[in-house]
Amino acid sequence: MPLVDLDRFDFLYANRVKGMKSSATRDLMATLSRPGIISLAGGFPDTRVFGEEAFREISANVSTDSAQALQYGPTSGLEGIKDVIVDVMEAEGTRAYAEDIFLTTGAQQGLDLVGKVFLDEGDAVLCEGPSYVGALNAFAAYRPRILHVPMDRAGMIPSAAREALKKARKQGIHVKFIYTVPNFQNPAGVTLAAERRLELLEIAREYDLIILEDNPYGMLRFEGEPAPTIASLEQRNGETDRVIYLGTFSKIFAPGVRLGWVHAQPGILHKINIGKQGADLCSSNLSQMLIQSYFRNADWRAYVKRLTTLYKERRDAMLDALAEFMPNEVHWTHPEGGLFVWATLPSYIDATAMLPRAVAKNVAYVPGEGFYANGTGKNCMRLNFSFVEPEKIRRGIEILAEVVRERMELRGDLERGSRTGTRLGERHSSVGTDRR
Repeated sequence: MPLVDLDRFDFLYANRVKGMKSSATRDLMATLSRPGIISLAGGFPDTRVFGEEAFREISANVSTDSAQALQYGPTSGLEGIKDVIVDVMEAEGTRAYAEDIFLTTGAQQGLDLVGKVFLDEGDAVLCEGPSYVGALNAFAAYRPRILHVPMDRAGMIPSAAREALKKARKQGIHVKFIYTVPNFQNPAGVTLAAERRLELLEIAREYDLIILEDNPYGMLRFEGEPAPTIASLEQRNGETDRVIYLGTFSKIFAPGVRLGWVHAQPGILHKINIGKQGADLCSSNLSQMLIQSYFRNADWRAYVKRLTTLYKERRDAMLDALAEFMPNEVHWTHPEGGLFVWATLPSYIDATAMLPRAVAKNVAYVPGEGFYANGTGKNCMRLNFSFVEPEKIRRGIEILAEVVRERMELRGDLERGSRTGTRLGERHSSVGTDRR
């Protein structure tokens, strides 16, 4: 059957498609599967830690009730897994009740459903800059304005958020919600400071906005003290209606089960229920029962601990390699958890244009431009450390540094002086990136 030239149907496509674009990470998938490639691109958790034996065991438990596992389920999810989610949220210090939890097909669907429920064309969302590309793509279907707020090493800058909201109000732009990944942010790896979380809540009250708290990485902390979730801070003030909390099993269990959740007040969940019915009716009973079996019968906290120990080793390998091999003009973040490091190159280097050269030398990363809706971030790149062994991380960064030096030498701007004495915090750029 001949291929169809779909472009000739351009006049039939919905206007909203014009604002949608493919994720750079997803576009790289074919490249990442190429033999010999060192991929620092994907945001993959290392599911190899879980083990085949554990998977066979929980699968056997589920097979005893295969009739339910293979059937349709309630749109909001099975009651048993909601009780599991209550335990998971309380492990992070957030009080939760089963009736306030709604299952989604991955947290990614939660992003889409929030966009569907809240956004009209021309509305605005206040986001970190850079921001998670999957959220930008999910919101893009509803054609909002994306207002990026700069970050430093303590996350989104509240004064900049206030200024953006003040300007939007003056221009008659209707901002619907603030979107944030407060813990080990994707892509920058920075964490929103506790005092800023409180200030963000105050800003949301002042402008009567929703806060969409996306927390896939919160349990993947390697060092430092955890900050309270924004949802828990709202609860301490006797409120429970302004924060929509998104969680996922992708990072603390496995992404292949495609299960996440929304925790919100009943009025919002009612609208989300209607939105999900039109999307996929319900999330997979089989996936829900697999997760319920594991979290009820195994030590899931010990599993998460194994993950964080492994990821810390790999994070350290990446930071050490960056410090050893990268030119002085390159800066990067120092995440205390999560999966990502954000690197900032000299302003004249286009990370997207540089990628083919890196791939030709068997290293892949994600260019920074895709994490902004306004085309900035061209000289930045996201580096993932969770799925690559330390020795490969070291080699990958060494090769990547060679590619960066090639670009710099073309400009004749390579700094050849000693890097001795450069310490964390002495040199930084707009996203709180450092050398150490």
